[in-house]
Amino acid sequence: MIRTAVLSLLFASISVFATALPATAADSPAAKRPVQTKAAKKHKVIFQVSDNDPGKWNLALNNARNVQQDLGEGNVEIEIVAYGPGLGMLKMDSTVGNRVSEAMSTGVKVMACENTMTNQKLSRDDMLSNIGYVNAGVIELMEKQEQGWSYIRP
Repeated sequence: MIRTAVLSLLFASISVFATALPATAADSPAAKRPVQTKAAKKHKVIFQVSDNDPGKWNLALNNARNVQQDLGEGNVEIEIVAYGPGLGMLKMDSTVGNRVSEAMSTGVKVMACENTMTNQKLSRDDMLSNIGYVNAGVIELMEKQEQGWSYIRP
């Protein structure tokens, strides 16, 4: 009688334990939840360069490259806006011209302030090829920040 009671208790325990576990991994509660794939967030960052200093330009270009490497080129929009004395680094004789061109080849937008160009009596012919232009660098920075872009000033 004791043996029958022990066996009954053992079978009852196994039965309870077995019904508590899913039969397969596909039957598990985690597997039944809908898979939530989060679309990769497209990051947006704008850099201000307003110093006529190759070191500041190299820092901005290094930061842009690092952001692309960490987040992936396709996951980030990067723009560098130059105005005031910083515009000198976008002239044809710029010491960082090769690095600017290299950054643009990876998708970085480099924008020159036309207000500064007018004040410095510069034309587009004086500037590096393939850069972009904005009427006012500070307005570009302001509007991008209003659109949710992150702002960096190296």
